[in-house]
Amino acid sequence: MPKLIPQPSIIEAPGHPPKVIREYAGRVNTGASDVSIAHMSSPSGWAEPGQRPDFDEYTLVLAGMLRVESRSGSLDVHAGQAVLCSAGEWIRYSSPGPEGADYVAICLPAFSPDTVHRDDDEPGGTL
Repeated sequence: MPKLIPQPSIIEAPGHPPKVIREYAGRVNTGASDVSIAHMSSPSGWAEPGQRPDFDEYTLVLAGMLRVESRSGSLDVHAGQAVLCSAGEWIRYSSPGPEGADYVAICLPAFSPDTVHRDDDEPGGTL
């Protein structure tokens, strides 16, 4: 039988200004370690520390624009577009546009503060 997930868990996020993370599936809300699914809302001007995660992250932008920086350049991902960041790749997310960004992130395996490997010297510090 299908299992209803009645509501997300709200998770504190690094970066400035703060963004909202609503985890629907993952280690916090459902105890899942194989996948995490979260709805993110980041305000204009938000940026988080760089990271080199041990998981693949698929991101679907619903509204606004999300900037994804890597060692090879940056991508601006707009509403209706998606991006895949592979495990082990250094990346940094931000929402510099006037609308901020509203997006869904799916991590395989599930996001964990122990496996995201945030930079210590970036804005917002580490988890």
